[in-house]
Amino acid sequence: MDTLHAMRLFARAVELGSFSAVAREEKVGQPTVSKVIAALEQELGVRLLERSTTSLALTEAGRRFYARSGQLLEEYADAVADARGQRQQLAGTLRLAAPVGLGELRLNALVLAFLAAYPEIEIELILNDRVVDLVEEGVDLAIRLGGELPPDVIARHIADSPRLLVATSNYVEGSPRIARPEDLAGHEYYRFAWLATGSSLAFSRGGEKVVVETQGRYRVNSSLALRQCFLEGKGLGSAPAWLVQDLVDSGELVQLLPDWTLPPQPLHLVYPSRKYQPHRTQALLRFLAERIPALPGFLVQGT
Repeated sequence: MDTLHAMRLFARAVELGSFSAVAREEKVGQPTVSKVIAALEQELGVRLLERSTTSLALTEAGRRFYARSGQLLEEYADAVADARGQRQQLAGTLRLAAPVGLGELRLNALVLAFLAAYPEIEIELILNDRVVDLVEEGVDLAIRLGGELPPDVIARHIADSPRLLVATSNYVEGSPRIARPEDLAGHEYYRFAWLATGSSLAFSRGGEKVVVETQGRYRVNSSLALRQCFLEGKGLGSAPAWLVQDLVDSGELVQLLPDWTLPPQPLHLVYPSRKYQPHRTQALLRFLAERIPALPGFLVQGT
């Protein structure tokens, strides 16, 4: 059997999710694709895929084989292109994971720009605020906000987002004056649910440090919902600048206590800790490392 061809069909079946989709792409019958992959499993002596009438699922052996075979297929394509004196066109599917709010508010435009630059690449953007298992869920690259990172990954710290204390100007004008962090005690404070710091805020100004306990009856696990809370003008809160910088710039929100700083929110690009990275993944990593720090509300790490 043509093992390379069988490996390529197997990889496409994983990426497209069905033998029928591969058959349409290859312009062959679905039984042909099924027969080739079954022969590959027989040659390897392991089952790579669990089939059902509606879907395919990788077995544990299949997951490992998919990761390694993808590397081999790309290296083979590179070798062919090099032998022919050509430059290989970047192609294939990438799975990118990111937090929901950042993805909806800032990331979509970047992904579309990347796709325009690389017309042979497909991207599946997975928006989820939980920490994903990159290998188990087949994720090539993830964007993580905050200090919590998945285990056994390589993490590249590319930017920080300053944390801003904000409210509407109407709220500020109609509420007790806020001159120091301690003044927050008399205000309704909206915050993101599940923060490791809870309701505490740690302010610093020069060598002075102040920790205050905020008071608020509402917590929400959506950054976009939190953004809307600020705009309602019934309270105040803090948020990373990527979430609210445009509203501050437009005057819809005002920054409070600008002389005081809160711990910034770091942003990492994370990917599985394997030696080989497909060229398409490397291209996306470079693209995001260049473009994300230029988004509103981000600073290049170390500046």
